[in-house]
Amino acid sequence: MSQITFKSNPMTLNNELIKVGDKAPEFQVVDGTLAPKKLSDYDGKIKVIATFPSIDTPVCQMQVREFNKRAAEFSDDVVVLGISKDLPFAQARFCGAEGIDGVHTLSDYQNASFSLNYGLHINELALTARSVLIVDKDNIVRYFDLVKEQTDEPDYNAAVNALKEIV
Repeated sequence: MSQITFKSNPMTLNNELIKVGDKAPEFQVVDGTLAPKKLSDYDGKIKVIATFPSIDTPVCQMQVREFNKRAAEFSDDVVVLGISKDLPFAQARFCGAEGIDGVHTLSDYQNASFSLNYGLHINELALTARSVLIVDKDNIVRYFDLVKEQTDEPDYNAAVNALKEIV
């Protein structure tokens, strides 16, 4: 099992982490209207998947805002997905209040399909770990960055540079 920290306290993840080169597993989450969404719904697109523990915390909010800002620079072949276990209503409230339209927030609250399949379920908190994945049009993981200290932001520039190499 992988180890991360939350406020310097050791935490463990549920399973073996997804790795660069892996075929991205299918998952089922819901959008802000409770409509089911799956990885396959985004076939033909490069997926930037930004995961975070809770939209109601400052670092998670900064992460969604930053990816929303950067999404404007991405080509039409790229979709940005923000996945957490927040209720979809909380995600929609935040995005609506902030004018977030470049990140499609998705909730993994129903069955943790995403976080369990990708090894990102924090056992002690039952939340999704902060990470950034880039999945290409063939659903191969091309970039993966697990943020070791969950109260830190991801390396946005590294993710964008990796995306530029894929596009």
